[in-house]
Amino acid sequence: MTSTPPADSLTFHTASRRHLLVERADLGATMALHHSLEAADLPGVTELIPAARTVLISFDPARTNAEILAEAVRGLGHTESASDAAREVTIDVHYDGDDLAEVADLLSVSPDEVIKRHQAATWQVAFAGFAPGFGYLAGDDELFDVPRRSSPRTRVPVGSVALAGEFTGVYPRSSPGGWQLIGRTDAKLWDLDRQPPALFVPGTIVKFAEAGREIVEVAGSSARSGASGFSGSPGAEGAASDSAVDSAADSAAAASHSLEVLRPGLQLLIQDLGRPGFASMGVSAAGAADRTALTAANRLVGNAETAAGLESFGRAVLLRCTGDGVAAATGATGSITVTAVDGTVLTPRLGEAFALADGDELELGPTERGVRRYLAVRGGIAVKTALDSSSADTLAGLGPAAVDEGTTVGVHDPRTAPHLVDPTPTQPRDLPQAGETVTLSVTLGPREDWFTEAGIETLLSQEWTVTHESDRVGLRLNGEVPLERARTGELPSEGAVTGALQVPPNGQPVLFGPDHPLTGGYPIIASVDDVDLAAQLPPGVKLRFTTSARPTPNARPAEAPRTDDNEG
Repeated sequence: MTSTPPADSLTFHTASRRHLLVERADLGATMALHHSLEAADLPGVTELIPAARTVLISFDPARTNAEILAEAVRGLGHTESASDAAREVTIDVHYDGDDLAEVADLLSVSPDEVIKRHQAATWQVAFAGFAPGFGYLAGDDELFDVPRRSSPRTRVPVGSVALAGEFTGVYPRSSPGGWQLIGRTDAKLWDLDRQPPALFVPGTIVKFAEAGREIVEVAGSSARSGASGFSGSPGAEGAASDSAVDSAADSAAAASHSLEVLRPGLQLLIQDLGRPGFASMGVSAAGAADRTALTAANRLVGNAETAAGLESFGRAVLLRCTGDGVAAATGATGSITVTAVDGTVLTPRLGEAFALADGDELELGPTERGVRRYLAVRGGIAVKTALDSSSADTLAGLGPAAVDEGTTVGVHDPRTAPHLVDPTPTQPRDLPQAGETVTLSVTLGPREDWFTEAGIETLLSQEWTVTHESDRVGLRLNGEVPLERARTGELPSEGAVTGALQVPPNGQPVLFGPDHPLTGGYPIIASVDDVDLAAQLPPGVKLRFTTSARPTPNARPAEAPRTDDNEG
């Protein structure tokens, strides 16, 4: 029989070389821990991802380590956030959800009683995840403990108000989901022209009211909810002005320096180093899948490392240049061809800067070793940012859309680049191709104790194949023997990192890429140490995993009940 850990207990788990997962006994204790960590602002901590029973701490290994952080966390005073200082939001709801009657039956009350108590309860955003703007709201009425639907819907309408486990939530966008729908709201949960863009951030107090008035109240003020659903919030006017300036700058850049996409390959995206720091709003960092390659390309042309470039996947890419400039390609190997207007053909090498003239056509041939190519152009790609980043997040739908044929991509004036062009070539890395075997070092944890010793041995001894069901969200792996679990069911939702090996019930792991879900409920057995190399693994590559030293030993906490999983 498994016992529940005491409310004041702390259990530490290694999540990667730069992530520490701290587990508490229940949601209230976890929210208190998150509040204490935010107030403490511990040296070296770069981000906090709260979840149902855990807080994932991201840290800079150059400034601190897991042992120092664990000791600091043990010394914190864990107190609840003062409710009178919390941001307050009131949401109007039309209580006509498809599952309202079923929820009433499950709770042994009438539908009217469900509505009455949903409005009477005080809800607080415990954590965010699943999608930008989606908050997991915990209430003070013990009535609400609702099982998820046995068969998730393939599409839940935007604005749906729902229940699952001890939580209520509002879908900020249309998506699949298994929560029980009790109503709908016109409030806009996610709006980049609002500060902050997410209406629900951890700690926010939320009250629900019967729809009838056309306002959404925030912290004592109100704003009419017209087409946007939520407007007039502090910072919205400034954000709109910034967007107009960005658009004007983009147009000016495109007129003098640009790249016209004649052939985009399988996938052509605009990427920079991502948008860390927005986990509280349910937004993952995303960014270039192979950061080593992008930063090398930017260095070669004299850009800041944070400048946006193009990330191509798979097949050949063909671009036509407007204006003179300097470019460099890095990452996956393959031919590079520059064809001038007069027919002159040049073949620059991978990993070195080369000149571009007005009218040149630049072709990046099909990848030969590796799968992702990066193109940096002096000045950097000019595109409207989302949360201070030009990165395309394919899962969240944030940032610029995939670049299609016929699109013209603006380039900032090359004279704005902060550094001189670097003439030192970057040596191509030894990247794999389909059929070859690659060995990746992994750090076990945070949930290797959810697997038998035989399961861990299978992970480390068996050969795994990268399947064609792979993208920037994750690489699906296939092995002859699935990983054997020591525990059944799923975890309460908890933070996940890029490079994590998450294991669904079929025992075949998924290697998380940069666009992975911020939180998830399937156990993570280990994390890959070299995520840049993982980003260059094409379908058909064989993988073997080997362990690296763990920063801290993993404890085996008591098994917690299932509350939610990877989807809303």
